[in-house]
Amino acid sequence: MRYSNIYFIGIGGIGMSAIARYFKFKGFGVGGYDKTPSELTLALEKEGIAVHYEDRPDLIPTDTENTLVVYTPAIPQDLKEMVHVRENGYTLMKRAQVLGELTRMGLQRCLAVSGTHGKTTTSTLLAHIFTSSGEGCSAFLGGISKNYDSNLLMSHSPAVVVEADEFDRSFHQLTPEISVITAMDADHLDIYGDLEHVEESFRKFASLTTGTVIAKIGLPISAKDTSARLMSYSYDDAGADFHASDIRVDECGYFTFNLCHPSGVIADCRLGVPGWVNVENAVAASAIALCYGLAPTKIKAALATFKGVKRRFDIHVNRPGLAYIDDYAHHPNELSSAISSIREIFPGRKLTAVFQPHLYTRTRDFADEFAQALSKVDKLILLDIYPAREEPIPGVTSETIFGKVTAPQKVLLKKEELMDYLSHEDIDILITFGAGNIDRFIPEITRMLESR
Repeated sequence: MRYSNIYFIGIGGIGMSAIARYFKFKGFGVGGYDKTPSELTLALEKEGIAVHYEDRPDLIPTDTENTLVVYTPAIPQDLKEMVHVRENGYTLMKRAQVLGELTRMGLQRCLAVSGTHGKTTTSTLLAHIFTSSGEGCSAFLGGISKNYDSNLLMSHSPAVVVEADEFDRSFHQLTPEISVITAMDADHLDIYGDLEHVEESFRKFASLTTGTVIAKIGLPISAKDTSARLMSYSYDDAGADFHASDIRVDECGYFTFNLCHPSGVIADCRLGVPGWVNVENAVAASAIALCYGLAPTKIKAALATFKGVKRRFDIHVNRPGLAYIDDYAHHPNELSSAISSIREIFPGRKLTAVFQPHLYTRTRDFADEFAQALSKVDKLILLDIYPAREEPIPGVTSETIFGKVTAPQKVLLKKEELMDYLSHEDIDILITFGAGNIDRFIPEITRMLESR
């Protein structure tokens, strides 16, 4: 790459920060802008990356010939920094374009995990399997691995693990050798319009895969959609090429199972994180590893040592009579899966959920489905919508969901009221859900509950 400076607009995003770290590791000058400080941006600063939080075009490197500007589609196009780089001859690339270029460099073998949910845990587990096995990989992840405390892994191995994001059709920039498709639910309808176009986009992604596509059984994808070999996986459906059998769960929600694959069975796999949904993710990750050629014994050992991903079914407190879990779930199907897993781990316990809706469009499009999923808890604490990149939509508020919820107890709160409310609440099992800034409460909630 001919540039000496890489400047990021929206550097604090989980995907953007991984690429920023990559370029810093490779010796480029790296800096960028983000709207507000966060745990991620502070970590970048500690690593020597210059980050600022004011819309300041004067802080962008002035050498337009040698500066590549990377931006995320979530950035408003009228941001002064965006206007400045467009008008002054800088080379601009979307994050997905840069990621696509990086995965095609040299003799690298791209392993991509896509899907409207499940892809972060699956790709992070896949990266751990490769790293733990000794094969090694470079990995650009959409979450912070708890094994490595990073969203970027670097290796001289040809394997490159990528979380393939469907937002803005970003994953069409990739040409994977092996890919997984975990789900094709209606989501990002502000981009796609309807489910038909979501499914069409995933089929396009499958057509870009050169070797093997491994799709969750039952998804609307067929051999005619790709020239690659098409295989299937499932949690426990014996009709899938890859699936779990003889599934056992202990009193803490940890699973042991046999991993069935076309060449045999890996017996008595124990997964290092709880929840049935993570068994399904483990089957998908193992399927890629097996197709790549990793030894079954090394895959089994890696599954047992996987610690999970921050904000993905992330258990912060777990003692008799009290537990606190945080999860990134922000789509109805994700909420349903997480609640189902919690019910299995903690049967008969009172489940209190705090949910921060993410995006006005998603709230509008899935209000009924959100209400149906959230009605499965014993008590719902519903916060205001986190807008992210969107402007308010008249008539769309958290009350759009709240009025439809049939949980035994429910309350509507402002974000600023949450901690005071929880301090007086009798908690048995608490889970916080959302993709916005609800994660800022995790340390405070954890401290409060641990002091009880």
